[in-house]
Amino acid sequence: MGTARIAAAFAASRARGEVALIPYVPAGFPSLATSAAIVAALAAAGADLIEIGIPFSDPLADGATIQRATQIALKGGTTFDRCLDLVRTLRPQVAAPLIFMGYYNPLHYRGVDRAIADCAAAGVDGLIIPDLPPEEAGDLLAAARRHDLALIFLVSPVSSDARLARVGALGSGFLYCVSLTGVTGARSELSQTLPEYVARVRRHTDLPLAIGFGLSTAAHIAAVGRLADAAVVASALIDRVSAAPGQEAAVAAAYLHELRGRPASIPA
Repeated sequence: MGTARIAAAFAASRARGEVALIPYVPAGFPSLATSAAIVAALAAAGADLIEIGIPFSDPLADGATIQRATQIALKGGTTFDRCLDLVRTLRPQVAAPLIFMGYYNPLHYRGVDRAIADCAAAGVDGLIIPDLPPEEAGDLLAAARRHDLALIFLVSPVSSDARLARVGALGSGFLYCVSLTGVTGARSELSQTLPEYVARVRRHTDLPLAIGFGLSTAAHIAAVGRLADAAVVASALIDRVSAAPGQEAAVAAAYLHELRGRPASIPA
């Protein structure tokens, strides 16, 4: 079901003539219950796919905002098992694809076959593993294919044509195009070389392309929509909900509408 649900989400956004929006929510931030409410609110507000971050003690691809959220989640007792429980709870009420975004160590510690089987049973649709290069992804890729989960690889502006071709052939679901060289975090402007970079990636794959890292405004989303199939918003969303204790879910939903260019009010 995982790859089919992802394909259907992209088909639906194309039919609407809109770029797919993919918000990122760290599991367990600021608490497990609140992160579940945020995911549900984002789905109700029209998120096309949703990334759920698995907290890890050494998130090497992440900037200060996600690192801080990760530490709060870990101190709150968020584990891989609790991330699975979160998806089990959400799956009956959330039709959008749910993508785990996390690092390889927790999967390796659990055992790849068991970890992927557990993800599939919980209702996860795909995985993004930033620290797993395609050359070392054989076991995980095989397990994901057995359970019909998408394994979504990342590429960057410095990826060679050979790497783009390899990743384009191995990946499924979509390809995550990191918009810049560096870690996650909201930026004020997108890279001027983004059109050339995205065009180069497209020459090597038919997968939908999602652009992430640094997106924070409706103007960013509109610009990405002219180039790619999806936009990922992470740090800026976390900053918004961090500033609104007690209203996290409502603020997240309102921000999603804002990114679409349809501002929504937050209940008092």
